[in-house]
Amino acid sequence: MASKTLLTVEQFEQLPDDGMRHELDEGELISIPSPFTLHGKVQARTTILLDFAHQRSLGLVVTDTGFHLSQDTVRAPDVSFIRAERANGLELERRFGGAPDLAVEIISPSETAAEIAHKVRQYLHGGVEVVWVLYPRDRTIHVFESSHKARILEAEEMLEAPTLLPGFSVRVSEFFA
Repeated sequence: MASKTLLTVEQFEQLPDDGMRHELDEGELISIPSPFTLHGKVQARTTILLDFAHQRSLGLVVTDTGFHLSQDTVRAPDVSFIRAERANGLELERRFGGAPDLAVEIISPSETAAEIAHKVRQYLHGGVEVVWVLYPRDRTIHVFESSHKARILEAEEMLEAPTLLPGFSVRVSEFFA
């Protein structure tokens, strides 16, 4: 049986930029290929969230940004939201030391249910309040909350996050238009 080479977060931070996106999964280096066009289109639609948060000065929305979720895990959600009180004074040239308040993952065809469940658990254990998992093929959004509530929203239902984004209410289908 081959053994894995595990990295610390410090070693991970020292890796040279090779043009690939990387995450650290409990010490294991994960290389993530660039996504397909559908993924990029859905990610671009998340400007709905960016515009809403910016207009109300609620916080910072970023894409493909790594977060230290634990001592040996760095994850980069497709889209993240950090509340204004946590984002103020943030050093933008350094990795955020902690979890975002909202993590958004857009599912790619190559991802398995087990991989997604693992990421969602890591986000919630790392301090994320809400995780949205967008499934472009079936136009649904799975919502997971730190309170252990979970639900699946269909295309015509409204996506809301009242504690994080007061007043935010968008039809699920808008993310897949």
